[in-house]
Amino acid sequence: MIDLKIHLQDNYIENEYCKQTSLEHRKNFAQFFTPLPVADLMSKWLLGNANLKTVLEPAFGLGVFSRTLLAYKKDIEIKGFEVDKIIFENAKQYFENIKNTNIILQDYMYNDWKNKYDGIICNPPYFKFHDYDNKNILKEIETNLKCKLNGFTNLYTLFLLKSIHQLKENGRCAYIIPSEFLNSDYGKLVKTYLLKSKTLRHIIVIDFEKNVFDDALTTASIILCANDNLTDKVQFTNIKSLYDLSEIEILIADYPKNLNKKQIYNFIDLNPEIKWKTYYQKQNGIKFKNLVPFSNYAKVVRGIATGSNNYFTFNQSKAKIYSINKKCLLPCICKAIDAKTSFFTDNDFENLKRNDKNIFLLNAQNHQDENIEKYLKIGEEEGVNKKFLTSRRNPWYSLENRPPAPIWVSVFNRNGLRFIRNEANISNLTSFHCIYPKQNNLFSKTDIDLLFAYLLTDTAKEIFEDNCREYGNGLQKFEPNDLNKGYIVDLWTLNEQTKNKILTLYKRYREETLKNNTPVGIIKKIDEIIIKNYVT
Repeated sequence: MIDLKIHLQDNYIENEYCKQTSLEHRKNFAQFFTPLPVADLMSKWLLGNANLKTVLEPAFGLGVFSRTLLAYKKDIEIKGFEVDKIIFENAKQYFENIKNTNIILQDYMYNDWKNKYDGIICNPPYFKFHDYDNKNILKEIETNLKCKLNGFTNLYTLFLLKSIHQLKENGRCAYIIPSEFLNSDYGKLVKTYLLKSKTLRHIIVIDFEKNVFDDALTTASIILCANDNLTDKVQFTNIKSLYDLSEIEILIADYPKNLNKKQIYNFIDLNPEIKWKTYYQKQNGIKFKNLVPFSNYAKVVRGIATGSNNYFTFNQSKAKIYSINKKCLLPCICKAIDAKTSFFTDNDFENLKRNDKNIFLLNAQNHQDENIEKYLKIGEEEGVNKKFLTSRRNPWYSLENRPPAPIWVSVFNRNGLRFIRNEANISNLTSFHCIYPKQNNLFSKTDIDLLFAYLLTDTAKEIFEDNCREYGNGLQKFEPNDLNKGYIVDLWTLNEQTKNKILTLYKRYREETLKNNTPVGIIKKIDEIIIKNYVT
């Protein structure tokens, strides 16, 4: 049983549960608990509805939101849904004497569609499309909401859309979810629905100095919605830590007035097709002229996804153990850490080979080798052929068609994008994306050296940053389309003399790097040329 008078002091109940329950179990059910200051703020948004009588908590957990709400208003009726039997039994014990709380051991996404509520509050499970019943849950959403969604949609946004559908007139909804959907491709349809419903009121982006989802690697945003027709505007607010929540409380208390005049947009001015970072974060590219999409110069695609790196990757020792012919081994960079500098050469590849690093991929298609056949049988015995990716390939051990890319780019970054010139002409796994320069027009091709010289500059990384996805502790991620749709300066507007200056500096940089010297100031000089020609 809980004591509602003292529960706001800390997350004692959640902390005790975490001590008693394995991390593996909590991850399997995506259990990342909401800090009490956040739960308190979100509850105050619901309590702003003077007619708050019925509340739904779609992912109940240990009832942090219900505990908070009941501490302020004892006469509300609460219904909660939970799918994990272990946490459900814990929650039942805590709430056993609170008669106006009904916790149900069922999946929210398949139940309760016809009921409406005065308030809905939630920290939904964070599952990617391949970790939940994607096909059937999307069917539920499309049938009931009459909207088509991307198959890659994360589960937490589906919870949000269903909850908005279940709001009574004047009802309010508060969700804490990853900010990812604001800037992802699948998020376009989600944002379209939010705008169409005219319920979105406030997006509070918790910036990335500290995670709020325990050890989950993600950023967070608090989404506040209301089905009240009191405003046609959306407020965006950035906060650096949980201690900044007090300013949000002031905004909530005075809703629908907009006390903070910054970052407020009319529904009609919000474009669901673009990354919404534009509305709450300063854009670096705005100070540059002659920007063009990176796709004008190159195409970015992800690296080879094997479906089971442990099985498909080889070093020399493993190849010897299984007697795999080198004709069936594709040279490949398997880990980002194995590319140390801006240039990956034949010598680098040979060094990795001598150090017995994994630098080969099994390329068994069209094989005629009994040792390959034996190794494939081992894979089938271990169930490799039944994994998510391999089960969708024919044959299951075939590799994706990815010719070696002249340039690699890192996927995850803390200090800006890392570009690498693939001089060894080998393949790469998904730790890097592949960059394939294009022919610009009928008469000219992209000068790879000129393009690569530019990509090494801080200017290039700064402009690309406008299109990144941000995770916990300052971690950035770029999907291929984030780069394809990102911008670069139009290098073809440079005169030949300036291009030659850049290429001369680049040649010096390469020579010094390959000599293991530190090429101090060379890239900075290239950057200065770019800034001189393109800053408005």
